[in-house]
Amino acid sequence: MDAHNFFLTLFLILIVARILGELFARFGIPSVLGELTAGVLLGSSVFGIVEPNEILKILAEIGIILLLFEVGIETDFSRLKDAGSKSLIVALLGAVLPFAFGIFTSNYIFGLAFDISLFIAGTLTATSIGITLRVLRDIHMENTNIAQIVIGAAVIDDIIGIILLVFIYDFSISHEVNFNHTLSVAGMVLAFLILAPIFAKIISYMIHKFHGRDLVPGYIPTIIISLILLFSYLSHIVGAPAILGSFAAGIALSRRFFLPFGAFLNTNELLLKEVQSSMTPIIQIFTPIFFVMVGLSMDLSIIDFSSSSFWIMGISFILIAFFSKFVGAFFIIQKCVKNKILIGISMVPRGEVGLIFAEMGRVNGILPNDIYAMLIFVIIITTVVPPFLLKRYFKGECT
Repeated sequence: MDAHNFFLTLFLILIVARILGELFARFGIPSVLGELTAGVLLGSSVFGIVEPNEILKILAEIGIILLLFEVGIETDFSRLKDAGSKSLIVALLGAVLPFAFGIFTSNYIFGLAFDISLFIAGTLTATSIGITLRVLRDIHMENTNIAQIVIGAAVIDDIIGIILLVFIYDFSISHEVNFNHTLSVAGMVLAFLILAPIFAKIISYMIHKFHGRDLVPGYIPTIIISLILLFSYLSHIVGAPAILGSFAAGIALSRRFFLPFGAFLNTNELLLKEVQSSMTPIIQIFTPIFFVMVGLSMDLSIIDFSSSSFWIMGISFILIAFFSKFVGAFFIIQKCVKNKILIGISMVPRGEVGLIFAEMGRVNGILPNDIYAMLIFVIIITTVVPPFLLKRYFKGECT
């Protein structure tokens, strides 16, 4: 793709995403679904105008890490810490149960090969943190206690997801279980999550120290984006999702972040406001590209809706995908059932994470076309339905 065609492609992505996002919002539908729809319309499912390419994937990756930075910087770390045990329960059961039910249903009920069952189970396990957090922001519920539990669970779920992805990928290549590689990745991810916020906090202190001495405009956005990209890269290097690095950077800059070794690391309130005002327009430009790319990756044209086996398997896995994510929420102590249902709904979206599992299975020749198409259908339903449910029922927490 030459530069001029790419400019036209980017124009179409941004303008169609904006128009449909605005249109959906005016009808009371989460704007993120408008951006997903823009991707479906522009992609091979409908008009076939835009094809995913490496440049768009990079821009989409920037979009999601900026979104997670924004979530991190607005996250109340003390409340996130208080929600830790609840988040852990929701994340663990929300990963173990879909994986177990996915393996059992695929292998024992439908008689599929074990390696195929493994990829189906992995796809059902994944949760898209981006979809849920965008909806919570759209309905102004990102600072509720429920949101803190969901954010914590989504971060843990991402860690579980990447470790599971490593395990499944190793198995798909060698057809042997490689626990050593999986455990080494898990260890590096854990070390990164412990150390990253501390280092990011120290860097944020340095940003504050030199703020006001710059002679060239653009100091804040340049330094902040550099920090986000650095931590996203370091996160990737240790085997963790890049979004965890940007989330750690955001958490470290949060006014509510606390470290036991010195108040000198507290972020200046005015600086924080300047960071937010400088970064918001950039985030608003890049984030829709990510959601459009998710829509572009959902190819409806490969689905055979006339197949009875497609419907039987598809509905079975959709039910597993929904209800296995709810169970974890009912094992935590909450004031009412409504809160537990909202947490369960928030953990359902698969989005881009499920697509990564399914695509990896297809590329490695493990998932046949009919199974791959069925999984795409499951991912679409589990991505599109939860935002509607959240928008409709998330009117506030129980008191």
